[in-house]
Amino acid sequence: MNFIKRSLFIIPVIFAFLISCNSLQKKRKIHPWEMQEIVLNAENVYNNPYSDVTCWVELEGPCFSKRVYGFWDGGNIFKVRISATVPGTWKWKSGSNQIADKGLNNKTGEFEVFSWTEKDLDKNPNRRGFVRASENGHALQYADGTPFFMVGDTWLAGTTWRLPFRNTFVSDDYIPGPGIGFEDAVNFRKNQGFNSVSMIASFPNWEVDGNANTYANEEGIFVRNAWEKFDYPVGENQVTAKDMRDEYGNRPFHMSEEHPGVADFDRIIPEYFQSLDKKMQYLSDQGFVPLIETVRRDMGPTWKAYFDFNESYSRYVQYLISRYGAYNILFSGIHLDWIPKNYSLTADEFNEALTYHLNKYGPMPFGQMHTTLINNSTYPQFGHGDDCPWLTMHSVGNKPRDHRVSKSLDTLFNLEPPYPAINFEPYYTGWNHEINMPGGERPPANSERDNYFSRAQMYGSVLSGGLSGHVHGTAAYDITTTGEPEGMRPHFWEALKYESANYMKHLKEFILSEGAKYQELIPAHNDLNPQKAPGAPESGLDGWAYMMRTKEKDFALLYFENQSIMPELNGFKPESEYEIKWFAPVSGEWKNSSKTKSDENGKIILRKFPDGGNICESDWALKILALN
Repeated sequence: MNFIKRSLFIIPVIFAFLISCNSLQKKRKIHPWEMQEIVLNAENVYNNPYSDVTCWVELEGPCFSKRVYGFWDGGNIFKVRISATVPGTWKWKSGSNQIADKGLNNKTGEFEVFSWTEKDLDKNPNRRGFVRASENGHALQYADGTPFFMVGDTWLAGTTWRLPFRNTFVSDDYIPGPGIGFEDAVNFRKNQGFNSVSMIASFPNWEVDGNANTYANEEGIFVRNAWEKFDYPVGENQVTAKDMRDEYGNRPFHMSEEHPGVADFDRIIPEYFQSLDKKMQYLSDQGFVPLIETVRRDMGPTWKAYFDFNESYSRYVQYLISRYGAYNILFSGIHLDWIPKNYSLTADEFNEALTYHLNKYGPMPFGQMHTTLINNSTYPQFGHGDDCPWLTMHSVGNKPRDHRVSKSLDTLFNLEPPYPAINFEPYYTGWNHEINMPGGERPPANSERDNYFSRAQMYGSVLSGGLSGHVHGTAAYDITTTGEPEGMRPHFWEALKYESANYMKHLKEFILSEGAKYQELIPAHNDLNPQKAPGAPESGLDGWAYMMRTKEKDFALLYFENQSIMPELNGFKPESEYEIKWFAPVSGEWKNSSKTKSDENGKIILRKFPDGGNICESDWALKILALN
């Protein structure tokens, strides 16, 4: 009897506790730029929910009214991920192309959004809002106007099992080694000052399957042009492709029953992307703004040969945007690192598909930039403005990786209207490949010369107009991981320790040394006399100097490569006093400042480099500030 009485007393207490927990959950404060997930449960059964169902919510908030698309997440579950842009009252109403499905249509909700505190903002810069173009169009900034200077690294296979997410604690003194996980790598780079990584979302036709890493099927359609998995030979002088499943063995797509080795690009596997969800959330929590890319260009030939390419590809693009568009990201519509005749579609074909996507689904839902990694420059490949209406951020890279990239960036800077620009495919330390040999030179991995080439690309790219930031790279972009031999590329954990990565934080410190003022800089290389040392080739990374300066001529940043000769600096304010401050790109140290005065024609004469001569023995950066 006493037991029954006690039970009768305990049950209402438990019930009250549960009600209290639910109330607390409902009262949890929601903040701007914080991903929220709306779950819709379909009542009907669909043969292929990925292709049959398009769902969305109409999202309304202060100064905001947009349709935000959702995605299928397995079973009868559809999700819409949203992010409130400002404090206030927000409302949503669901809809779909399946008007008879009561589980998908006419669901509603309302929530209140509260401002972050200044302390909260300092903890994670992503709380300042999603990255977009600066006011003048040449750089990037968070939604609240705080400058965002991209300090990125290249982890193209970081979405896969090669860098597994473990949901474990990472020590700040972690040193990369075998068994490295995703959180280990993120925190190691974060401690070096990085705020971004570049990753390809999926590699659908890549698998350890007995076929060569690059091969065409019986119909002559190239199935892939993949990175090699060196411990699996499939024939004389041939190896198979690197395998690119998730940590649990999931592929991103089902495989075609009709075309062996080809993904069924109309039948997605949500479990693969559920693994990627964890990595994207972790990056967001760590204050990173990743570049997330759709697929590598070698998926194009089979995709177009066997599917309605524009429709199918745009569906996949939108799936990724729906899944990750409520995070602070930069989005790349295609990883177009090379445009060979057989291993890729043309830039025009990808442009057509991405324009089709834009016309069907609209732009990025919360204002993020849509760009693409490219083999030389997005401008000659896609054009500008109405030529490629989906593109809102230009890039250069891959070919060439030398002085010629400066000309491409200068061209991008002078386009109207202005778009932000960046070098996404830099010099890769430790990579022995013909496209990665400035002046035909291939220094030993992680040597002083190898790391110098990386540094010269950093400063030369940014000070040629790539004010969005810079992406660093190593030969381990493919993430050769535990249990695999190195082959042509090093293990990922070894490349993480290359010295070149330590220079990236110095680059950011130099560029942002006067706060957001760097966003006002304009290329002024023509006012260097001479800009190039005699005999310094376009195909190298020695002997050139770079200068950007504000229109008011009150602030300039310069970089002098190894073997540069001291130039006259023209185009400054006549008979004006300036502060000169040297910066060491290797150590990040500022040298003692000095003062100088321009002559009646606005010319500044610099006598010597900090190492004592008028020929640069290493490389130096310089800041010039007007004092009157």
